[in-house]
Amino acid sequence: MSYQLYRNTTLGHTLQESLDELIQCGQITPQLALKVLLQFDKAINNALATRVRNRVTFKAGHLDTYRFCDNVWTFVLKDVEFKDVTELVKVDKVKIVACDGKSPVTPGPPSRNDAE
Repeated sequence: MSYQLYRNTTLGHTLQESLDELIQCGQITPQLALKVLLQFDKAINNALATRVRNRVTFKAGHLDTYRFCDNVWTFVLKDVEFKDVTELVKVDKVKIVACDGKSPVTPGPPSRNDAE
């Protein structure tokens, strides 16, 4: 099974909204919508694990908060600089969620809330 983190991206939210519309119009069942979301979870996790090869480094001015719960690290950093080979990007605040990519995960119910 796969992490559901990417449902809280723009792409994930748009997919959920589209599925909700199709359910309301009676064009698909809620069970089919759930299957689509589970397939999205698998596909996005697989694509990020196998296709992304870029490296980015970052330096934070301040570690605001950190948590470790259920093998998931969450960091909130302030005054962060991201660097790749050609570009430097500065942001005031960033939230990083780090999960073990090798251990199996059983997905819970679909989540539509995002803390930040």
